[in-house]
Amino acid sequence: MGGSLRLKRFLRLSLRILLPIVILGIGILGFLLLRAIKPELQTTTEEAPAYLVAVQTAQKQQVRYELTSQGTVRPKTSTSIVSEVAGRVSEISTKFVSGGFFKTDETLVRIDPRNYETSLKRAELALARARVRVDTERALSGYAKEDWEQFIADNNSSGNPTELTLRRPQLAEVLAEYSVAEAEMKQAEDDLARTTVNAPYRGLILEKKVDVGQYVGIGTPLASAVAIDIAEVRLPISLNDLEFLTLPERPGSSHVAVQLHATLGGSVSYWDAMIVRTEGVIDTQSRVIHAVAEVLDPYDFEGRGRELLRFGTFVRATIQGNDAGELFVVPRHAVYQGSQVWIVNSDNTIAPRTVTVVRFDDDYAYISEGLDSGDVYCVTPIDRPLPGMKVKISGK
Repeated sequence: MGGSLRLKRFLRLSLRILLPIVILGIGILGFLLLRAIKPELQTTTEEAPAYLVAVQTAQKQQVRYELTSQGTVRPKTSTSIVSEVAGRVSEISTKFVSGGFFKTDETLVRIDPRNYETSLKRAELALARARVRVDTERALSGYAKEDWEQFIADNNSSGNPTELTLRRPQLAEVLAEYSVAEAEMKQAEDDLARTTVNAPYRGLILEKKVDVGQYVGIGTPLASAVAIDIAEVRLPISLNDLEFLTLPERPGSSHVAVQLHATLGGSVSYWDAMIVRTEGVIDTQSRVIHAVAEVLDPYDFEGRGRELLRFGTFVRATIQGNDAGELFVVPRHAVYQGSQVWIVNSDNTIAPRTVTVVRFDDDYAYISEGLDSGDVYCVTPIDRPLPGMKVKISGK
């Protein structure tokens, strides 16, 4: 019995030792078998995919610079219409309303004229009396001269009469009184005429400030009005753009053509304008100079069928600049770091080319040197381009 127990213990101990060894051996054998039957992998080197780009071919073209600006349409002439006499407003025109159009010399307002008609009659009476006094004094002066000549003849004497003897001071006095009466007569006529307020030009009422029955004094504002023959647009021009543009500096200088455009009612409208002057000073805050463009007949009063250019409209302007000769015109985004264009070679690799840019605008770069006619350049922005990088041309 003791021997049997020892045998069991020996078998149990052997199993504990041999079992891990058998398992490990089976694992090693399986690994070696799998390794023996594993196919050999072949490694290949793949080229990086080509960058898809759009290109253009460089060609010189005749260039006239165009500059852009913007501004608000305003009237050239603006007036505050005031009363030159005092009185009650007795009548107004049907066109005397905010937004009403009127013609030159058209009656807008009438002020009660009765007091001024009375003043005119008094002035007429005073002038008539002064005229009688002048005629009377001239007659008396003539009689005084005749009396003096008769006295000299009767007394066989000589001498010159005094001014007082010939009544010349009295005549000068009544002549002065007549001049005053005549001036007062003219003033009374003018005051009566001023009771009728006429339009100073063809224009538009911006704001009506009085109505029928209202009493107004001398200098009381009646309305704000603007002329509609010419509209102005104040266009800021940067100092850097002055070399590409010849602005009129003095009267008689040649004008610069401008095209204005604005979006009205969902569609774009255009107007022709001319820069006729500059304001002559540089803005100390923005460092720009303001050019003034004019548009004739902005409200189409002549009936030419044009779109109305209303005061207050915000417009953008394209200004015709100087003739630049022949240049390469490329999209602005095709120029990297202000002076580099990427050329596409015949093997579809790219290479940098340094160019001379004479001007950038919002859309284009104008290049004078660095490109040759027929060069193919990349217009698609490339992130971190490198010399020799492969590209694929769009559409090929």
